[in-house]
Amino acid sequence: MVGVALPAIQHDLGLSTSSLQWVVSGYVLGYGGLLLLGGRTADLLGRRRVFLVALGVFAVASLLGGLVDDGGLLIAARFVKGVAAAFTAPAALSIITTTFPEGPQRNRALSIFTASGASGYSLGLVLSGLLTEIGWRYTLLMPVPVAIIALVAALKALPRGAEERAEGGHDLVGAVLITASMLLLVFTVVQAPEAGWASLTTIGSLVGVAVLLGLFVFAELRMRHPLVRLGILRSGPIVRANLGLLILMGSYVAFQFVAMQYFQNLLGWSALGTAMAFLPAGVLVAVTSTKMGDFADRFGTGKLIVIGSAALAGGYAIFSGIDRTPSLGGMVIPGMILMGIAFALSFPSLNIQATNGVDDDEQGLASGLLNTSGQVGGAIVLAVVTAVLTSGGETLSIGSLRAAIVVSLVLALVGLVISATGLRARKAAPVPQESAPVYESV
Repeated sequence: MVGVALPAIQHDLGLSTSSLQWVVSGYVLGYGGLLLLGGRTADLLGRRRVFLVALGVFAVASLLGGLVDDGGLLIAARFVKGVAAAFTAPAALSIITTTFPEGPQRNRALSIFTASGASGYSLGLVLSGLLTEIGWRYTLLMPVPVAIIALVAALKALPRGAEERAEGGHDLVGAVLITASMLLLVFTVVQAPEAGWASLTTIGSLVGVAVLLGLFVFAELRMRHPLVRLGILRSGPIVRANLGLLILMGSYVAFQFVAMQYFQNLLGWSALGTAMAFLPAGVLVAVTSTKMGDFADRFGTGKLIVIGSAALAGGYAIFSGIDRTPSLGGMVIPGMILMGIAFALSFPSLNIQATNGVDDDEQGLASGLLNTSGQVGGAIVLAVVTAVLTSGGETLSIGSLRAAIVVSLVLALVGLVISATGLRARKAAPVPQESAPVYESV
């Protein structure tokens, strides 16, 4: 919901374009940095308990974010909100995957679950546009009553007696190492446009990330109860699902940021008008996503992801030709419809593919990995796009906007190639369903 409100926030709080990205990146930093820890914590401490506590913190952080008058405090509140989401999201997804058995029932449940997420993400832009006309603070305060309603519903709907915990101890060493590495990675990529990609600070931070990740792998291979069982990454479908979500969310978060700058700051559209431009994609996702479980049963997730990746690339390709007199019928509506098709097909399918074949006691881990991929992808691509946008200074130009959209287009094409390799792999080495291993080779 904060997307459409960004220009208004920038104006009222006096933020530069580089500082403005931290309103988004502050959330992404907390979310992407702690998702793996959040997912495994849900497995170990109980999914219901983690979900309820984190959702309560999310509501409080949302309230504080809507009340502050300083850009730094707003970014801090967004960071805390992201931390809360890092524990809420994997707990929620793993509640779904452990409640319903793998197959049509789980696919149906996941399609409804991801339809809620994807349509909320898309339609949140429209609601944000309406609220921004009143005041941008309402876009930050609106999640408070929604979170409270969800909290009350969860207290009644999630039975306390059904709480299950995975066996094993707490891998504190692994938790510290992976959390530190993810936080440093996200911080580095979002700060790089301002500090410079070739600066000593950026290079030193990236080296630090590599060292921390190396120490993490070393520790996990020797832990009796590791935070992340590295064997899960032997699954080709799971790896492709994580790469797919990294590209889907990374390219779209970046595109959304560029589109907001284009529609409002360059063309002078209102917040509501900008939000309505995204309406076709949101409506399409909301209407069709609940059917994706049936489509996945019939056609398989791989084919749906390939079609979705192609639609995503097509949407970005249309928008790469932006100018100062955009055509609603020739660019805006067709491009948004293609992106809506991409989300409707890909988002549920990636969630299904990333959690299939995973034991119940590792569903939180699988969910955390998937969500981490999406958020880290968003942080990295947004940082790259921000660097492209500001390469010629703070003044926006058609050329810099086009170049920024091309970044998303190239990523979408890479995602299409990766998803297509999954289809070829299955054709080359079919595995009978009754003898399929839990994890297949990459």
